Amino acid sequence: MHDVQLHVGTFTPSLLIHLARNAGSLRRAGIDVRESLVSSSPAQFRSLEAGEFDLVATSPDNVLAYRFLSQNPLGRNLPVEILAAVDRGLGLSLCLAPSVRAVGEVRGKVLSVDASKSGFAFVAYALLDRADLHPGDYAVEELGSTPRRASALIDNGCAATVLNAGNELRAEGAGCTILSSVADIGPYLGTVIAGMAVGDPVVDDTRRRFVDLLLETAREIVAGEREAEVIEAAMSLLNLTETEAQAHYACLLAPTTGLIPDGIVDRAPISTLLDLRRKYMPTLELDSIADSLATMVIDRALEPPSASSCG
Repeated sequence: MHDVQLHVGTFTPSLLIHLARNAGSLRRAGIDVRESLVSSSPAQFRSLEAGEFDLVATSPDNVLAYRFLSQNPLGRNLPVEILAAVDRGLGLSLCLAPSVRAVGEVRGKVLSVDASKSGFAFVAYALLDRADLHPGDYAVEELGSTPRRASALIDNGCAATVLNAGNELRAEGAGCTILSSVADIGPYLGTVIAGMAVGDPVVDDTRRRFVDLLLETAREIVAGEREAEVIEAAMSLLNLTETEAQAHYACLLAPTTGLIPDGIVDRAPISTLLDLRRKYMPTLELDSIADSLATMVIDRALEPPSASSCG
């Protein structure tokens, strides 16, 4: 029997996929995963819609936008759903270029984002707001994926951006400044595994097995069982020094920034996403989303309504 193939679109190389593959877990489960890096979130969801990707590792704000909101970059709604939560932002932070000595110097300069009307951009606006720099005080330029923005920041191609998943550490090592964290805004959900709803039991079973292997790997990391492997993988995949890789490992373990080993989508971080959208891209369409989470997140990955409230 041939392995089932899954094509996954990611922004930054996935340590979880890498470790699951190296441990032989994917092979034993009969799943052959091909990972492709995407240039931007609109490109990621265009490929997902076209069937070029089976699954994506992406921001939950992207899933929210493409499923519910008419003003998303593709201009149409997609039947996308979240299969599992992966992490709480992995160090998502506002970073300044080497030539920028203080946040006030961002005024009149370029803030780079993936897409100007998406989740990470809203985080950047909010963190700049906290530093008394407001939309209109700086130019916004769409430069695409996080690794691309990290390279642009290091080269002084922009004054500021938000980075995570080890990219912030690589940038800091190259002379950039990490100014503030998404944790300053509130509870946050950084990455989820998502796909198009297909209603095919065979496809759903393959996806479930893949997600379970990723979560098993996350549990092993959080339990401290794979420290050396994580650090080695962070150095090779993310181009980090050993010291930076150790810092990234600590980030993976931290409860406010790190991995979510049970894969559950908490409602409080979804509230943070909705609050950011209400502030920076208000629309009446947001009012019904809190009551529609069950259509966006599969049952086994959604926190029960009684556990908390989503406003």
